[in-house]
Amino acid sequence: MQFKIGQKVSLLYEKGEGIILNLEKNRALVSDDSGFDRWFPFNELVYIHSEKYADDEMTIPKEDTEPETTFRVFQERTGTKKTRTVWEIDLHIEEILESIQGMSNTEILMKQMAEFRAMFKKAKNQSVYKLIVIHGVGEGVLKNAIRTYLSQQDQVEVYDADFLEYGKGATAIEFHPNW
Repeated sequence: MQFKIGQKVSLLYEKGEGIILNLEKNRALVSDDSGFDRWFPFNELVYIHSEKYADDEMTIPKEDTEPETTFRVFQERTGTKKTRTVWEIDLHIEEILESIQGMSNTEILMKQMAEFRAMFKKAKNQSVYKLIVIHGVGEGVLKNAIRTYLSQQDQVEVYDADFLEYGKGATAIEFHPNW
């Protein structure tokens, strides 16, 4: 997506929104709703398509809720003929919700991240070996949000999932409780 001067945006990693005042190569100067002008990388901004909602009307599941998404469980064989449990979750919004009519991009992202966090926590608690997260390619906003969350977690190894099977749109997470 191309950002434009005067465009209203929401901040991805903090509460608030603002108006783009200036653009450089990979970042935008945003006048936030507190009156401060700050630079943000493009991947930390979300274009606001609609303002037909109020923050207090949004119902986003908490991290400790069960994910609504269906997921696939399979076994992966190692070279020593051992099998390890692998979970796969598809975070494409049409896999999570029947309809997104009236939802903003921010609301969609928040829903996808809530599903991801719930599945991550469940996989970690159940000692799953690997979690494959299908996030798609798109603008990279969901992938960046997932990778930022994972960078704050202990005992996990994060890398791009198998290209031949998933293309560029998936992240693999291995859990290493003994690290």
